[in-house]
Amino acid sequence: MDDLNWKILEQLQLDARASFTSIGKSVGLTSPAVAERVAKMKDNGIIKGFKTVTEHQELGFQLKAIITLRAFVGKLKPFLEKVKNFDEVINCYRITGNENIIMEVVFRNQLHLEGFIDTLITYGETRTHIILSSVISNAPLKRP
Repeated sequence: MDDLNWKILEQLQLDARASFTSIGKSVGLTSPAVAERVAKMKDNGIIKGFKTVTEHQELGFQLKAIITLRAFVGKLKPFLEKVKNFDEVINCYRITGNENIIMEVVFRNQLHLEGFIDTLITYGETRTHIILSSVISNAPLKRP
């Protein structure tokens, strides 16, 4: 990753829909040169894709939470398969420490949250943290 690629990546992280022309103007390259560099970053796995960032509350999800799971013996692998089918889960990570899993989840209301926890407790012990507000969200990666 050279300096120009980092500049292009920074622009795309701010606005993934920015045109190659506008990115080129800000980094000092032509549109075709930017397109070629973006294609190479995609081919090399640096850029995995482009996605839409949504606001959960505007879509009817009034609660957002972080839930950790400490899986019961023999329940981790079944959970890892099942979690892929939970619509509530935005992000899920396997982690080190006392818990095995940490998830970012959204719910329509408290009853929805309660039902989800009832499903999870068949796999292990849960700990739920309701998110009150976001301090940093989708922060762009910066050069090391």
